[in-house]
Amino acid sequence: MGRKCRDCMTRVPYATLIATVMCCVGVGVFCGTMYRGTTLTLRLFEDVFKLHIKWVEPVQLTFMVVGAGMGGLGLMILFVGCLSTGDTRNKVYRTWRGRVGGRISCAIFMGITYLLSLAWLLMFAALIIVTLFYTLAWFQCQHIPQNECIEYNQFSFLFPAGTPEEDKRVCPGERKLFCKDYVNNAEIMFILASVSAFLVILSLVHYLMCLAANYAHIKDQEKFMDLQEIQFLHESEMSTLPKDRF
Repeated sequence: MGRKCRDCMTRVPYATLIATVMCCVGVGVFCGTMYRGTTLTLRLFEDVFKLHIKWVEPVQLTFMVVGAGMGGLGLMILFVGCLSTGDTRNKVYRTWRGRVGGRISCAIFMGITYLLSLAWLLMFAALIIVTLFYTLAWFQCQHIPQNECIEYNQFSFLFPAGTPEEDKRVCPGERKLFCKDYVNNAEIMFILASVSAFLVILSLVHYLMCLAANYAHIKDQEKFMDLQEIQFLHESEMSTLPKDRF
């Protein structure tokens, strides 16, 4: 029983498993916080600035698709890692076609992971900008006197053309709704989303290292199989030689 347990433990790709856990946790937190954050942002624009935004629901659906896709990608890379670890590698990649297929699959996943890393870096940069906007709004809520309006005319580019000037300010009657109900909660959501996006980026970098190592292992497996074949032929020739020669 102990030997079987040790054999199973040697077949586990721990590095890829750690990256998969990081990816799943990061994507899960990202999807949840972004869904909540975009919902608060939509309600903020509707209730405070009297703007109706129609593209929020498709964006929320995109977050769900991204979460499912990243989860599936993580499981597939984990499967590739299992095939490239321990005795499993010796059995799966014994033939020439198996080794070529394994190297091609690793190369494809490396390309996909690299492109996803760039996409998540752009997403992380966008989240940092959004978080800075909410942090600025929170500072304004804290430092502008309660009896004065918070002006957002300097952010006119965020409002559709023709928006009335009075809809670009938050006056005392809407301060509690704007500051405590929306800005404070949305800022927390986007901070968590930024942290989770950074965690996903780390997991993708970890995946790239694991896939590169798996590619090298599969490539070295071909050399190992050639050495085994040479050793077998050498032992066969030695066994056929007459003993009196020695």
